[in-house]
Amino acid sequence: MTTITFDTHSFVKKLKAVGFTEEQAEVFASEQARLIEDKLATKNDLVELETNLRRDMLEMEYRIIIKLGGLMAASIAVVATLVKLL
Repeated sequence: MTTITFDTHSFVKKLKAVGFTEEQAEVFASEQARLIEDKLATKNDLVELETNLRRDMLEMEYRIIIKLGGLMAASIAVVATLVKLL
């Protein structure tokens, strides 16, 4: 698993430099770190997602091929029956 580094100390210093209070800066930095940890997708996450999507697409393709084959067989049977009747 990939680790994302977020320097909260540096972030707090930058926020304080532009007018945030110490408390505001620390709360903001803490929430940013939490969001990065909880919500940010890494390259490994995306690779895993892509792998799962490719597998699901192949599975769907297989199902479609099977259904189309069944429809073709049914169509041929209908045409053959109509030819015999006519």
